[in-house]
Amino acid sequence: MTNQAIQENNEFPQTPLAEIDKLFAAQRLAFAGNKYPDIPSRIALLKQLKSVLLAEQQALITTLSADFGHRCHDETRISELLTLVEAINSSTKQVKSWSKASRRKVAVIFQPASNKVVYQPLGVVGIMVPWNYPLYLSLSPLITAITAGNRVMLKLSEFTPRFNQCLTEVLSKVFTQDQVAVITGETQVSTVFSQLNFDHLFFTGSTNVGRLVMAAAAKNLTPVTLELGGKSPVIITDNVDMDLAAERICFGKSLNAGQTCVAPDYVLCPEHRKDEFISAYIKAFSRMYPSVKDNSDYSNIINDLQYQRIQSLLDDAISSGAKLTYVNPANEVFDSGRKMPPVIIENCQSNARVITEEIFGPILPLVTYKGLEQALDYINERPRPLALYLFSFDKAEQELVSYQTHSGGICINNTIIHLAQGDLPFGGVGDSGMGQYHGFEGFQTFSQVKSIHKVGKLSSGKFIFPPYGKWMHRLFYKLFIR
Repeated sequence: MTNQAIQENNEFPQTPLAEIDKLFAAQRLAFAGNKYPDIPSRIALLKQLKSVLLAEQQALITTLSADFGHRCHDETRISELLTLVEAINSSTKQVKSWSKASRRKVAVIFQPASNKVVYQPLGVVGIMVPWNYPLYLSLSPLITAITAGNRVMLKLSEFTPRFNQCLTEVLSKVFTQDQVAVITGETQVSTVFSQLNFDHLFFTGSTNVGRLVMAAAAKNLTPVTLELGGKSPVIITDNVDMDLAAERICFGKSLNAGQTCVAPDYVLCPEHRKDEFISAYIKAFSRMYPSVKDNSDYSNIINDLQYQRIQSLLDDAISSGAKLTYVNPANEVFDSGRKMPPVIIENCQSNARVITEEIFGPILPLVTYKGLEQALDYINERPRPLALYLFSFDKAEQELVSYQTHSGGICINNTIIHLAQGDLPFGGVGDSGMGQYHGFEGFQTFSQVKSIHKVGKLSSGKFIFPPYGKWMHRLFYKLFIR
């Protein structure tokens, strides 16, 4: 069925439950017949994927925008396509070196012998994809899994049905279903998918759903990587130029209308610079987006469910006595559609939902502090975030924040773009997730890191065989008790 037909008929097929088991069994069988795909074949698949992505980019962009009601086309190019092409380029260049066995030392008492570590494909990998960046968050882990020599099953979000159909068609031009299979459907399909006996399960989404996925995987002792979210803070310090900080925070918060797992969630600002920040933020947003309602550069909230959730956060903040500043450069009326201009919130109660819940939209709480240590205490008293942003050009402050807080990653004097650094590992900690991908660490995530100890005909190991006596006691004393 074509994407046009899907849109007109509003028919979004989902994978039958019985078909999921068949696809999984086919991938298992295919992997059993080729447990270590050679490096040239992996590189060839990745290069073919890159070629098809570039050829079909407009279809992917258009269908994704249709699912959102409007998704800025250039945002998709920058945040999804560009980063995927870079990931493929990096993987094809480095897979040979990543795959090489590494030699390790052998203890003196066990000589002569050799130790090495090899990287073996795991087998069949499951990847569960969210709706906010469905192209990047499906293919980025897929690229790494293919680089490591695995088969992949993708479970795509039910909120992006037109895009799902398009991506399925794109991937079919590169992979057979026993290499990469695409699964679609709602909660029941996700539940069945998460319970499959994968060799590794990769999930991106909310912390609450992540807990359910981990519980399902635990029944099979399936190892998991959880890329979750949380409340990623921004610290603004006294020594930074406020216009610079506000502009970069505004970019990170406005991208995809704030529907980004590493979007700045709230700002910690020196108390005496609060008004300066609000003024600078309004100025920065107005320059980037002179209008919002019909601006093709500004994306929609994806659906009515998410729109109402974000509105309920605002209603809760208002009921708790918070002060709201709407950033609306053209003074537009938003009485229809799902475009939502930014809102800066001050004087929030500590139990307000915008303070306790991940926002995932264009709402920005502003929390003031009197000293940097107070800001760090505020962060450290809360669940560990996926990202932390610091605006400071003072090296001592940079070191202090880097080593006295926990987060999945830190970006200093910018927001969001650390996620696009393909050679840096990316992942969460605590409530924001576990495990990492991107670069060599991602290759390790999707590989069995296997230790191999080899002994020849001659081995000192026999000297530690029983019966034990004085010689053994002397040897132990000389080697270890010193």
